[in-house]
Amino acid sequence: MTKKEKIEFVINTLNNLYPEIPIPLDHTDPYTLLIAVLLSAQSTDVRVNQITPLLFAKADNPYDMVKLTVEEIRDIIRPVGLSPMKSKGIHGLSHILINKHNGEVPQTFEDLEELPAVGHKTASVVLSQAFGIPAFAVDTHIHRLMYRWGFTNGKNVVQTEKDAKRLFPKEIWNDLHLQIIWYGREYSPARAWDLDKDIITKTIGRKTVINDYHKSKKK
Repeated sequence: MTKKEKIEFVINTLNNLYPEIPIPLDHTDPYTLLIAVLLSAQSTDVRVNQITPLLFAKADNPYDMVKLTVEEIRDIIRPVGLSPMKSKGIHGLSHILINKHNGEVPQTFEDLEELPAVGHKTASVVLSQAFGIPAFAVDTHIHRLMYRWGFTNGKNVVQTEKDAKRLFPKEIWNDLHLQIIWYGREYSPARAWDLDKDIITKTIGRKTVINDYHKSKKK
């Protein structure tokens, strides 16, 4: 297959598997999405979705959030991990949203990445899912699959994002990054990987990845 044919195969396969794309993190508006994505760092979406209703019952907007203390926020979000850092980030960014953005979540990378505990990936998710602005958030699943498929050298997520944006049409970035995440979880996980179920990697995958997989199964 040519690189163009591989790209088309990935797009078509993912569209067939995920014609309707579930949103991983429960939220009701840009602010609750921002908080949910922040909480998801080094945690799972399932765990975050269990905790956010408890937090948002007390504060689902920056004005109510700043009424809570950092300690109160930390006590609620403790199960998602990294609660000291995340609670300070949530409290701090809520103050900034009120003082600098009239309580609204900004719609630029520059403004979002100035917020405490908000990195490029979090900003990308918020821009794409809350505002429909083309972005390509790269998480561990996308980083892994882009390497397995031979679309990036896999050295870092920054390069993976550049390669993804270069290879795939801009108008499908927002849907595609979610489709790849779901595919990575269901068909091409890091552990307990079954190549026979992973039709994309089996069809177009990097030869070294496929060879390493078969070697590991022979041990």
